Order: sequence, then structure tokens, then C-alpha cells
Amino acid sequence: MSVETMQLECPLPIVDYPNVVLAHGGGGRLSRTLVEKIFLGAYPNDVLAALHDGAVLDVHGGRVAFSTDSYVIDPPFFPGGDIGSLAVHGTINDLAMCGARPLALSAGFILEEGFPMADLWRIALSMRNAAAAASTPIVTGDTKVVDRGKGDGIFINTTGVGIVPAGIELAPRRARPGDAVLVSGSIATHGIAIMSIREGLEFETALATDSAALHGMVAALLDAIGTDVHVLRDPTRGGVASALCEIADSARVGIRIDEAAIPVLDEVRGACEILGFDPLYVANEGKLIAFVAADRAEQALDALRAHPLGRDAARIGTVTDEHPGHVLQRSRIGGLRAIEMLSGEQLPRIC
Repeated sequence: MSVETMQLECPLPIVDYPNVVLAHGGGGRLSRTLVEKIFLGAYPNDVLAALHDGAVLDVHGGRVAFSTDSYVIDPPFFPGGDIGSLAVHGTINDLAMCGARPLALSAGFILEEGFPMADLWRIALSMRNAAAAASTPIVTGDTKVVDRGKGDGIFINTTGVGIVPAGIELAPRRARPGDAVLVSGSIATHGIAIMSIREGLEFETALATDSAALHGMVAALLDAIGTDVHVLRDPTRGGVASALCEIADSARVGIRIDEAAIPVLDEVRGACEILGFDPLYVANEGKLIAFVAADRAEQALDALRAHPLGRDAARIGTVTDEHPGHVLQRSRIGGLRAIEMLSGEQLPRIC
């Protein structure tokens, strides 16, 4: 089939936006539309259609998780981290959300002519240290340089592979009525830490990113309750709100969350109020959401809280067979509020 014939049979699936906008990369509704209409339309297959953090493939009697992510965060250095450690943590976490134990990473660099060599060395060392701490070596990579003015300093892509233990089946569609919804700690810290230095905005706080590799905490959770973990998701772009909406839609279940139960640091809450942000929609890089069987929820919380990255874990909601595909939040004063996916771009280039 010629390219011309394919184009006639497959008309452009997005007509309301003739050009890509920043919000198409924000993790909210426009990102979802872009993925579903452009990429799922172009590459239809059951593995991709699961819209998980990574693909789980059957390989010679075992299962391998495979995930890739690109990092364009601005600025590349921020309180508590940098684009290099973030790129290592992010892809390890995507593998961990599939239940996989990571084996190795690749790293691809797109550098703009003029990017300081000292900064590149600093980022390379940060990646080395993050990978070593996670016992996940960087084993292959690629480097490209673009003309001055045709990039933005540095972009990094990392791809990872890992092994999924036998019996572990984690996927957004596995959320079921009655499941408890857990979060591993205080939300929205990463996004507000970035905003604390971006474009000259500063707050009277020492907030640092929560970026961290979560595979060790996931292994502890799976060791504790095994197959009673149904879904894991790291709520990065679009925050907890968009992640929950995606899961509710994938599993065709309703989700109810309790605002008072959701942990948010006081300084993060204060900064959100000043900036007009809702913490539910702000990005995280070192937190996870877990959907677990209700009768194992306390055991799951104990396992999370026993890990240094999960000591503030909390149960924030429940899955219901009511209002399938939708998320409702009970407010601190007792009202119900519909939670929607992020419709625009709250914080661009946050990861």
C-alpha cells in the first residue's frame, strides 16, 4: 500500500488542534487524546492498548517488562536532583509499576551545541550514582548534537528492561470494586520544588524534589501481599488526579477519595494556595498509588510504611461499582466533587 493510499484511508485523527501545544505533553486530557488518537491509531496492538507504564512481554516462558521515557525538564538542575537522576528514577519506576525488578537501562542524549561540558559531566555522574544506588546499570546509549538554538540544552531518553516475577499481574484494568486506594506519601512535592526556582519564583521553604527509585518499596509490597496488589501507578505528569481518572476509565469502575486523608506537606499546600494549583494535579516523581484488596489494605500499609520512601503512606479512597469511569472526592466539609483529568497545562516540562 502506498503512502498516498494509507493517507486517504486514515485521515488525520485530531482536527481540533492543527499544531501540537504544550498541554499535549502535560499528562492530562490532551495528552490522553494525543496518545489514543495518534499513537494507538498508528500502532494498534493489545500490549500498547493497555496504556500501562510499560509493556509486559512473554519471552521464552518468562515475562519481561520494557519501558521508555524522555526527560525535558526545565531547568535541568533543581533542589534535590537534576535531569540525570530523574531520568534514571523515572524509567526504573515505570518498570516497577509493572511489578518488574529492573535489570538495565539505556540512555540517549540530545545535546544543543554550546551546552556546558561541566554541566554534562555533572549530569553524567548523577546518572551513574542514581543507577548504582538502584543496582540498575546503564549498559547502552546514544548521543546526538543539534545546532545552537534548535534545542534547549539537554534532553535525555532512558529505556529499561526488567523481569516480572511469576504470578504478578498489575494493570490499570485490574482495579475492582472494593479495592482500597493507597498513596505512598505526601503528594505534589516535586512539582512545587521545581516551581520554587523556575522563572525566579521563590518561596520561604527548603522544598526538594521527591524523585527516587521505587522498585525496592514495590518489591516489599509485593512480598507482603503478592497478587492482592492489583494496580500500581506513579502519578507524575497530571498528578494523582489524572492517574486515578485513567485507572477508573481503564477498569470501568468508580473511585471515591477523601480529601482529608490525602497527605500534603504544609509548605506544599501553602505554595499551591498562593499559585492557585490543586495539589491533586501537581506532578510527583517518588510516590506511587496502589490499588489493593480491601482485606489486605492494613498489611499493605504496614509494608509501605516500613520502607523509608513510604513512611507517610495512607489510605485515601475506595473503588466502587457506582459511577464507572469517574472519580469523586469527598471534601473536608463533606461535599462531593467530581475529579476530572487535567484539561490544560498546569506545569509544563516538569519531568
